[in-house]
Amino acid sequence: MGNREDLIAGAKRCLLAKGYAATTARDIAAASGVSLAAIGYHFGSKDALMNQAVFDSIGDWADELQVVLAAAGLDQAAPARRFELVTEQTLDAFAHDNGLWAGQLELIGLAKHHDSLREFLAGIQTFAGQGLAQMFVGIDPETDPEESRLAGPVMHALLIGLIAKYFLDPAQAPTAAEFTAGLKVICERLSAQA
Repeated sequence: MGNREDLIAGAKRCLLAKGYAATTARDIAAASGVSLAAIGYHFGSKDALMNQAVFDSIGDWADELQVVLAAAGLDQAAPARRFELVTEQTLDAFAHDNGLWAGQLELIGLAKHHDSLREFLAGIQTFAGQGLAQMFVGIDPETDPEESRLAGPVMHALLIGLIAKYFLDPAQAPTAAEFTAGLKVICERLSAQA
């Protein structure tokens, strides 16, 4: 790997170990084995590097999840079953790699006071929502752009809510089956004739 890739890898390790706000440029340099000056050269700032580390970490999770889901034959699963399986894998990820997920909540709080972070997160909202809608319910943004546009923000809000519920009180967090059943109840109520 080159210095740029080493810095991203080091920043990702720091993100998981220390969180976004607590990670310093010196931490990243030490974790990556690259000079402190290289951060400015390759990314302009520590914040820009950390933003890239967040984006790449979420992408890594999505890539790993896609492999698991493909092996489970998820493309052939009914939408509700697909949603439940993806939720199950997501909850498992919370339990085994909670630094990334706790970091998501941290970033939301930090974004209010950091313009560059808020702009970065705002800039990836559409992409994130489309990816979640495709992963959880199989909506392809290229073949169903309007459904993807509508479902993406809802899926993003559901995931952030699930993360918050899990980290605030894991014992009371819904299982994948309960989360899916709860969503079905909501959908049935919304679909009922008035």
